[in-house]
Amino acid sequence: MHGILFAANAKVTRMPTSTLEEYLESIYKLGEKGVVRPTMIAESVGVSGPTVTATLKRLQARGLITRSKSAVELTNVGQREALDIVRRHRLAERLLVDVLGMGWDEAHEDACLLEHALSPRVQAALEGYLDNPSVCPHGHPIPSAEGVIEPVVGDPLCDVGTNGEGRIVQVAEDNDELLQYLGSLGMFPGTDVKVCEVAPFNGPLLIEVNGSRYAIARDIASKILVTR
Repeated sequence: MHGILFAANAKVTRMPTSTLEEYLESIYKLGEKGVVRPTMIAESVGVSGPTVTATLKRLQARGLITRSKSAVELTNVGQREALDIVRRHRLAERLLVDVLGMGWDEAHEDACLLEHALSPRVQAALEGYLDNPSVCPHGHPIPSAEGVIEPVVGDPLCDVGTNGEGRIVQVAEDNDELLQYLGSLGMFPGTDVKVCEVAPFNGPLLIEVNGSRYAIARDIASKILVTR
């Protein structure tokens, strides 16, 4: 599997405010799913349209984004900045879960605060202490210091047919209640799961995890990535 390298020689500097970092991170994550619109950014960061417009102008003036019609894209430098923020966030999640023992459903919010406070020296020390983890507790890849991010390969659990088996490699990280529920079922990355039955007409899936059977909704199964 080949990693993706974004402007490896571009110098990464700390953004002057946590607000701008939050916008870059949001634009990057939204961009993984398709075209990014200002309205999507507003919903993601929880602010009004005029506030988004003003902040996007600041990012554009710094050469971190480009705008064409209603679409927003990261420049090469903006991409590198965003990947550095994502790296800090996911390392912070590993610290909170692996070292401090927090639940994986609790770590995301606190990691959002920690990501803005990690200096390059502390970040490097943390990565070494954690033995250079490749993914966050939810299975999302941690970018390297050089801006390389390895894509995660798998299929949504909802696409696995009856009697199909797979190993969980990633789950959606943006819903604490969902993470708490999946955790109660023992459905963490690295866990094997079997689809025992698939109800017709987009009905639920009957799955087996660690010897127990559960019925889960198809939309929940769509947020779980497995390798077969």
